[in-house]
Amino acid sequence: MEFIESREALRRLYKEPGDIPVRKELRRLDSHAKNFIARSPFVLIGSSDRDGNADVTPKGDKPGFAAILDDTTIAIPDRPGNNRLDTLENIIVNPAVGLIFLIPNMNETLRINGHARLTADAALRERLAVDGKAPVSVIVVGVKAAYMHCAKAFLRSELWNPASWPARAEMPTLGEILKDQLALAESAADADRNLDVAYAKSMW
Repeated sequence: MEFIESREALRRLYKEPGDIPVRKELRRLDSHAKNFIARSPFVLIGSSDRDGNADVTPKGDKPGFAAILDDTTIAIPDRPGNNRLDTLENIIVNPAVGLIFLIPNMNETLRINGHARLTADAALRERLAVDGKAPVSVIVVGVKAAYMHCAKAFLRSELWNPASWPARAEMPTLGEILKDQLALAESAADADRNLDVAYAKSMW
């Protein structure tokens, strides 16, 4: 198998992008981007460490959980998780991030590329609290590029089409997967029950 190893070789395989895909990239959040973020309950954050090892992590909460601080700044609360801190540790050594905001049943997405920093600022954490529970830290993203992404990937995948969804029972539970992968002493059913308890107690 031969691999493509230069931009020139890659570009020979594709047409040049049209006018709209190039011009749609914004340097700040306009009213449409702000409206999208305000209605989005879910974002994917791409980051990498200083050696280029990549990571993508999901962040989600009620719509509007990502706060717009101004035309070029977004704040994303870090809700309770597994404390691996992959994304947060990456940001400390390499602040470049890519975001994809999604809205359920909408095939278009909002993409943002920018520069991220972490803060434990008390006022911002309090602003992003849920039921009196503030995030431990907040990811503050300075926007360098923002643009809407077309629907083709979602249309091809039929992601929002319930008729295309596999039955959940066709896939193992997370408890079953973890028992196999980690050789857990507890049963898969017990692992799933423990996960349910953790979900109930530590969402915020």
